[in-house]
Amino acid sequence: MAEANHVNSVFELAEENDGKQSHHPRIALEPIEKRTDIKAWAVKKVKKKCSCTPAIAKDLVFSFLPVLKWLPKYNVKEDLLGDLMSGLIVGILLVPQSIAYSLLAGQEPIYGLYTSFFASIIYFLFGTSRHISVGIFGVLCLMIGEVVDREVQKAGYDLDMHVYINSSSTMGPLNMNQTSQIFCDKSCYAIIVGSTVTFMAGIYQIAMGFFQVGFISVYLSDSLLSGFVTGASFTILTSQAKYLLGLDIPRSNGIGSFIITWTNIFKNIHKTNFCDLITSVLCLLVLIPTKELNERYKSKLKAPLPTELFVVIVATLVSHYGRLKEKYGSSVSGHIPTGFLPPQSPDWGLVPSIALDAVAIAIIGFAITVSLSEMFAKKHGYTVKPNQEMYAIGFCNIIPSFFHCITTSAALAKTLVKESTGCRTQVSGVVTALVILLVLLVIAPLFYSLQKCVLGVITIVNLRGALRKFSDLPKMWQLSKMDTVIWTVTMLSSALISTELGLLIGVCFSLLCVVLRTQRPEGQLLGWVPDSEIYEPLPAYKDLQTKPCIKVFRFEAPIYYANKESFKSMLYKQTGVNPVWELAAKRKSEKRIFTKEKANANGNQAEVSVQLVTRDLEFHTIVIDCCAVQFLDTAGIHTLKEVHKDYGEIGIQVLLAQCNPSVRDSLHRGEYIKKGDKKFLFHSVHQAVEYALCASKQNGCCAPEGQCKEKNLAEN
Repeated sequence: MAEANHVNSVFELAEENDGKQSHHPRIALEPIEKRTDIKAWAVKKVKKKCSCTPAIAKDLVFSFLPVLKWLPKYNVKEDLLGDLMSGLIVGILLVPQSIAYSLLAGQEPIYGLYTSFFASIIYFLFGTSRHISVGIFGVLCLMIGEVVDREVQKAGYDLDMHVYINSSSTMGPLNMNQTSQIFCDKSCYAIIVGSTVTFMAGIYQIAMGFFQVGFISVYLSDSLLSGFVTGASFTILTSQAKYLLGLDIPRSNGIGSFIITWTNIFKNIHKTNFCDLITSVLCLLVLIPTKELNERYKSKLKAPLPTELFVVIVATLVSHYGRLKEKYGSSVSGHIPTGFLPPQSPDWGLVPSIALDAVAIAIIGFAITVSLSEMFAKKHGYTVKPNQEMYAIGFCNIIPSFFHCITTSAALAKTLVKESTGCRTQVSGVVTALVILLVLLVIAPLFYSLQKCVLGVITIVNLRGALRKFSDLPKMWQLSKMDTVIWTVTMLSSALISTELGLLIGVCFSLLCVVLRTQRPEGQLLGWVPDSEIYEPLPAYKDLQTKPCIKVFRFEAPIYYANKESFKSMLYKQTGVNPVWELAAKRKSEKRIFTKEKANANGNQAEVSVQLVTRDLEFHTIVIDCCAVQFLDTAGIHTLKEVHKDYGEIGIQVLLAQCNPSVRDSLHRGEYIKKGDKKFLFHSVHQAVEYALCASKQNGCCAPEGQCKEKNLAEN
């Protein structure tokens, strides 16, 4: 209890030495003793985790499979119609997008349909959000495509190498592992790479959910994610430009692929296929205005116009009956098989080379999914479990990776469509999956003649939302200049360097900005609001008053190793007194006077005493307002002790006010407060100022205590 009594004494408001108490009541707080028994804590945790009762088992199953909890309570009358409508519309929109995004991932069109089908079913079982649409996503497809192209080239494939006639022939009963080793062509190997990356990304997401490290997503701020998606959108646009022009140029990967790709496009611009170019222009003239109409009149339309599906159907018919491939050499989707391929395990030999790539894909996937699920849950008044969302998106990648699928996540555009068309529960996802299943089983082969330029146009038109972020920059600049800089740096690095490095650069730059904000924070003198106990910055408000001979200083950041010098220099500048310089000047003066005394033993001692006062200081107390100091490290504690000691040597006392419990505990452990001291820590700035005023009245002098003694001695 001795320690408790010591801390208790520290926070008692000091009394005047003449026995008269201040007009404020005494404050005495007794801290709660913290007893940490590591062994007992560990035993308690183990018992809690390892105990199993029927109730615990039931809760575990229900939390792992949320569908078991909400599906029995499903209200058919209220929810079914909205779920059917939204699921049907999202499914219709998802079919052309799945085919288009497959090209972005370097895959055959069928694999995009597989991905959207399995993701919708699995999220229905494991997800907790009622509104998000999980499926194929452009940015992740781009990242997958870069890995696929790299590994395909590393394996010795080129654009014209086909060891096997057609990947669709693997629809037969031939074992797929054997197929991949003996008859695997470029497209077959591409999906092996894509599914292996997807499997590893899912493993990472499950691991993050198990170890509850979802906090990683807090380092991906809204401005950083927005800048990354916009930068990646430029890369997506660049990769699809060759399809719009009908150019047959290799896909560039790695650092500087954006510039390399556009250089190759302009070098080969004379080889443009005018049939593809005219088709692309016509599709753009149809899709862009209808997308704008959907956006402008979304409140009046019961459902968005399925223009993409209409364009796909018309373009396929025109290409088929106009024989555009045979007459003009237009590039088409080719044969899209029906049914499902046999399951195939990932290629474990690829894991070492793609493991690092899967980390960035996993983080982006779960960050977007969790942020969208929380946003729509808050909007509609229910809760989601972030850890369960990580499990859900992880299983949406692990299980489909055995069925020739690529990485999935939530997508904002489809989620907005899903919400606006009346979605009520996850049943909407099942309806979407049934629409895609119908295409997989019956309709898919009909898209044989669909031109790739049409798919490229669909992909580019869906980038409108990300590219529109440029119009938000002026408003973002007004709100936060630092966020705007983070957005710009992330966007440029993602577009001009590479998507993975762009994300890494954005995260590092964002963290650097946080450090810089704490390294060079604001530090201001405070003034007193008359007839109150409130103190505010003097430069910010008019008619603030200052107490005589007292400086009140606020430092708006934690004090730690990176900003300790900034804290001291700002304090010295604002108060106008550098104690080190004052002490050095005083000692120099004393040395000069001592030399003069030694030379003239009959000198006037009173005159010497007066000369000891180097200059009059305007204050005797500094009150440091610590309300914005979240923590102290070892360097911060030593800095405060140094400031207290240096100012004390020139007769100026330093008082700390409004320290939070963490700071007080650090000061106590760092021995900033000595036993028996009552006058250095205060609960409020006003208490510290009142104490300083009471103490100065006893001296009868506004100057520091040392100078008062020297002046009194000189007068005597």
